[in-house]
Amino acid sequence: MTRIVALLLAIMLAGPAAAQGTDIAFGGLKHDTSLPVEVASDNLQIDQADGTASFSGNVLITQGEMRLSAGAVRVVYAPGAAGRISELRATGGVTFVNGAEAAEAREAVYSIEKATVVMTGDVILTRGQNALSSDSLTIDLNSGTGSLSGRVRTVFQTGNN
Repeated sequence: MTRIVALLLAIMLAGPAAAQGTDIAFGGLKHDTSLPVEVASDNLQIDQADGTASFSGNVLITQGEMRLSAGAVRVVYAPGAAGRISELRATGGVTFVNGAEAAEAREAVYSIEKATVVMTGDVILTRGQNALSSDSLTIDLNSGTGSLSGRVRTVFQTGNN
């Protein structure tokens, strides 16, 4: 927790990277949809009427090297495709990790079909000792790229300071 507070303070003191947005090459943020998706949580509620499943309490979703944790995750199934997941909607302090990259936000939508993760609300992206913050982060898991938008701020470590 103290690391996050220190990171936030450093980001607030740094100058803006760009007024509206910046693109990031993630490299390692590609995914393999053929791998199984595992979900662990304290609770599960299934709603047959609208075709959703809601996980809550210490939710952890893994697929290969990717990990997504949140307070709650709603699974939306594709219409007319029995059992095929369309997207995951995460809320309540979302953390998305893949390799050396990690991102935190208030909410995230992981679209399985589009292979994108859109994180919104006080986004913080860390890559090693470097950090970026913004209003939203869109990650393209097919290309391994991402785009930050809103008020983008950075902290780059330039050596042994």
